[in-house]
Amino acid sequence: MQDNILYIKGGVLIDPEQDRMYPADLLIEQGRIKKIFLPAQTQGKEPGTEKKSLPADAKVIDAQGLLIAPGLADTHVHFRDPGFTYKEDIESGVMAAKKGGFTQIVLMANTNPCVDNLETLSYVLNKGKRTGIHIHSCANVSKGMKGEALTDMEKLAISGAAGFTDDGIPLLGEELVRQAMERAGKLQKPISFHEENPALISNNGIHAGEASAYYGIGGSPREAEISMVERDLRLAQGTGAKIVIQHISTKEAVELVRRAKEKGMDVHAEATPHHFTLTQKAAMEKGTMAKMNPPLREETDRIAIIEGLADGTIDLIATDHAPHAREEKERPITEAPSGIIGLETALSLGIRELVEKGYLELPKLFHRMSTAPCKLYGLDGGTVREGAAADLVLFDPKEHWKVGRFASKSANSPFVGEELPGVVRMTICNGRIVYENGSSVHDERYSFAIF
Repeated sequence: MQDNILYIKGGVLIDPEQDRMYPADLLIEQGRIKKIFLPAQTQGKEPGTEKKSLPADAKVIDAQGLLIAPGLADTHVHFRDPGFTYKEDIESGVMAAKKGGFTQIVLMANTNPCVDNLETLSYVLNKGKRTGIHIHSCANVSKGMKGEALTDMEKLAISGAAGFTDDGIPLLGEELVRQAMERAGKLQKPISFHEENPALISNNGIHAGEASAYYGIGGSPREAEISMVERDLRLAQGTGAKIVIQHISTKEAVELVRRAKEKGMDVHAEATPHHFTLTQKAAMEKGTMAKMNPPLREETDRIAIIEGLADGTIDLIATDHAPHAREEKERPITEAPSGIIGLETALSLGIRELVEKGYLELPKLFHRMSTAPCKLYGLDGGTVREGAAADLVLFDPKEHWKVGRFASKSANSPFVGEELPGVVRMTICNGRIVYENGSSVHDERYSFAIF
């Protein structure tokens, strides 16, 4: 059994709630942050006096040169379990999450069987309890993801559903969507929408523009997203729903969300690291490894997404971690599935594209990647206050690593071979070290494997 008393010394704490960074030591007991010690000189104490009161069995962690931040929270993840475990399962997905610094994961419901019933929901949640980090799951909005009849949202919520979504398949019936919003509003659970109108799309996963012309296909036009976002913002008015616009990809959709927030609507939006990093040119250069729904679009869209993250219009960074087998991604561009993995590269891309380029400071980045997602879904995380859950990531923002060896079962990433900043040195969940210097840490309470 690991020590349950930790003393982390010599690091710099990132506090997203207070939008600040400062040197601090942390004492962790019984899974919570018991005490945050400021440097001795600011307390009028001699160096080392704080350590005299430490329990004798405390495990001391030297964080010199590292940043300490709330564990990351990803509210849009596909672990493919049950049904598609050759791509990913809960155990392998969790290893990728730990390696990336994540302690909170909200799974999507498009599994096989899908999460439209209590049995499948229970299977996912019970399996998640044995992983060492916090695994949550959304349930489906519609039965069988057919968009025809609503699930028993009340029973699913009582049984632990974190929210509701048919992610992967847009909901087309306006009356069903309105009813779902009203029910989600009463339950105070987020309801998330995949915003692509299939009637406007010839070949999904590739932007209708330069990229589609390159491949000689129809592609997915920006209007497919814009029209659905317009509709759902209209339908949400007066329902009391907390709605989430998933993986936003167009500048027009960003502006629609901005206007809705200005009106006081309870609307949230996700940006993926690939949408704030890449454009349709990556789809032309990397082929199926850069094919995703919605597709990578134009540079003006990428910049609009970054600006939305900077001003708070987009309040969530979510990976849409979507593993696929190698042979699936080796199919022709019109036949290969859409999606890429993202848990292991998300923090590094945030540092490179948003922090190092001056769009966000680190506390704001962690607000988008931890504090805001936890607050939206009511999760016990995203903060570094005394008494808060000891869910933390320790990382070196300057050290670089080469993308290539994944903890995930899959390797479908357009970033393979790139040198990225930001090396996760340790992930702590519930006061226990679950990842350290390249390895998941074994704990006999859990059944996950060491990699």
